[in-house]
Amino acid sequence: MSAAELRNFINGEYVEARSEAAFDLIDPATEEVYGSSPVSSAADVDTAFGAAAAAFEEWGDTTPAERQLALFRIADAMEARAEEFADLESKDTGKPRASLVADEIMLSVDQIRFFAGEARHLSGMASGEYMKDHTSQIRREPIGVIGQVTPWNYPLNMAVWKFAPALAAGNTTVLKPSDTTPSSTLFLAEVASEFLPKGVLNVITGDRTTGGAMIEHKTPQMVSITGSVRAGMEVAKSAASDLKRVHLELGGKAPVIVFDDADIPSAVEGIAIAGYFNAGQDCTAATRVLVQAGIHDEFVAALAAYARDNARTGAPSETGILFGPVNNVNQLAQVQGFIDRLPDNANIELGGHRQGDRGYFHEATIVSGLTQTDDAIQNEIFGPVITVQKFTDEAQALEWANGVQYGLSSSVWTQNHGRAMRLAKRLDFGCVWINTHIPLVAEMPHGGFKHSGYGKDLSSYGFEDYTRVKHVMSFIGE
Repeated sequence: MSAAELRNFINGEYVEARSEAAFDLIDPATEEVYGSSPVSSAADVDTAFGAAAAAFEEWGDTTPAERQLALFRIADAMEARAEEFADLESKDTGKPRASLVADEIMLSVDQIRFFAGEARHLSGMASGEYMKDHTSQIRREPIGVIGQVTPWNYPLNMAVWKFAPALAAGNTTVLKPSDTTPSSTLFLAEVASEFLPKGVLNVITGDRTTGGAMIEHKTPQMVSITGSVRAGMEVAKSAASDLKRVHLELGGKAPVIVFDDADIPSAVEGIAIAGYFNAGQDCTAATRVLVQAGIHDEFVAALAAYARDNARTGAPSETGILFGPVNNVNQLAQVQGFIDRLPDNANIELGGHRQGDRGYFHEATIVSGLTQTDDAIQNEIFGPVITVQKFTDEAQALEWANGVQYGLSSSVWTQNHGRAMRLAKRLDFGCVWINTHIPLVAEMPHGGFKHSGYGKDLSSYGFEDYTRVKHVMSFIGE
């Protein structure tokens, strides 16, 4: 697939968009234009959903074993072509090429295989007589046609989180990747088409107007988006007018609570990697650190020293780098805007600037001295910037940790088991890591509370989100 010739993938083949509008694909490491992608119109959206609706008539009647086999074959094909996927992903995102296969492509392969297994693991109450002379049973059925929108920070991985559980449950889908990173998702649809009936997985490219047309379309019974809080609210409002099911995985502002009994070297290394990996463009990134007063200064100095030596940024082809550029010019401006607006009480301990004058590179940055109400504490920066606050005791740490609009993920660093369990209970976040931050496994759910959205990705819970439950009762009396 040539990046210069991107087209929609509908009904098992590449097709020209009806719209003549297009946008440039820009290499975030060089700022060079290397291709273009169509801005799909409402007519293109209609065509894609028509294909998905027709395909559902067949796919919705397949057995779990048939769906499992198709997903296993897709996973095998992705593994066999991992290097091609990595090339496309690195070009679109600027991620370090050397680590992409291990860090993301094979992770996606594993997650497809997990959902292949879930296809044959339908759960529900046992059939039985809950009323005299009547037998009840539960049917877990596919919802139908799904509309899905993915972000630019993990284009391929997020596409897998969307399509794999949807197809495993017997649904068909229309998926729109971010306008800046469509290549790997289109290639995924191409690779998967060998093992799927036409129209089961459709990918269209476009911008916010395309996404809006998808949400407003009458065909999908459910819409799922991973994106910003603003986008999630717009989707929820639009979907409400037609009572569509909504699945939202939105922003985050993860608190990372480091107590004075923590293993400082271990915490520093874990937090730096979890904060700067993928240039901090991760809703679960360890970028809001709260450190107990007794070790605050020592921790900040150690974190700055570690980041200076190990959190290097550079072009995708460079070796020894932890992260590449941020994804696009607007995101670079957002990151630098947070730095430029820092209040007088803030101390920049490391970095703070764009790196170079070509490509969207930003230095690994550490900011201390901020207060709970400061902009950089309350709002998602989504860049390689770690903030550090000083707290006095457990109660204050908990208050500050929960004192944001987000509720996606968090972590606690301490050797005190009781303290860790108390905070795990009281932290208002969908995930709490203890003495680690950011590992994900396919068997465990990912999803948040409050403005971080609702619904779960990964795990059996994520699979169940793409099903509907039906009660069937039969009279068995004489």
